[in-house]
Amino acid sequence: MVVAAGGATRFGAHKQFAVLGGKPVTAWSVSACRTVADAVVVVLPSGHLNHDFGADAAVAGGATRAASVRAGLASVPDEASVVVVHDAARPLAAPRLFTDVVEALREPGVAGAICAVPVTDTLKRVHGDPPVVGGMVERDGVVAVQTPQAFVADVLRAAHAPGDDATDDAALVESLGATVRVVPGDPFNVKLTVPEDLVWAEHLLGETR
Repeated sequence: MVVAAGGATRFGAHKQFAVLGGKPVTAWSVSACRTVADAVVVVLPSGHLNHDFGADAAVAGGATRAASVRAGLASVPDEASVVVVHDAARPLAAPRLFTDVVEALREPGVAGAICAVPVTDTLKRVHGDPPVVGGMVERDGVVAVQTPQAFVADVLRAAHAPGDDATDDAALVESLGATVRVVPGDPFNVKLTVPEDLVWAEHLLGETR
């Protein structure tokens, strides 16, 4: 599943439709999912379902990311045993990441798997306006989470059943007490948040061609 239903307010436009290396960002993410998926569902903003970006099905998303994932899950066949969720805003995700999160589900007791990279910057808490430093965040045991993320399908459905919100699906699965495995991410698996990120992605794409 490729989640591409966000409004992209910080980007200033629908970043999922921006052109990267000659094709839309979402098309890159759909192609990346195909490395492990039998079929791909893309979740798009309501009113933008005229293009499926190469996916097998296109559905309208909801008001939040979690609601959009639930809309996508409704189109996933009941017989699917594994669901991979990937953000369209990470168009350069390497095939290894998809393979690694899916393979991690083979471990006994593992219900989900995410990819993540170590946090290298100094982290500080801030408060007030204008902000001032309120303390340091210890980096030990802290990682920056990426997509793709893979889940046992029945567990992911159960995690979404209450209709709760979360910034990623792993948080909902964790709330069930299920085990979520972490595999190494990729620093080049950039997330497009502001227009400058698209420029960086174009550079990285040129380096790998």
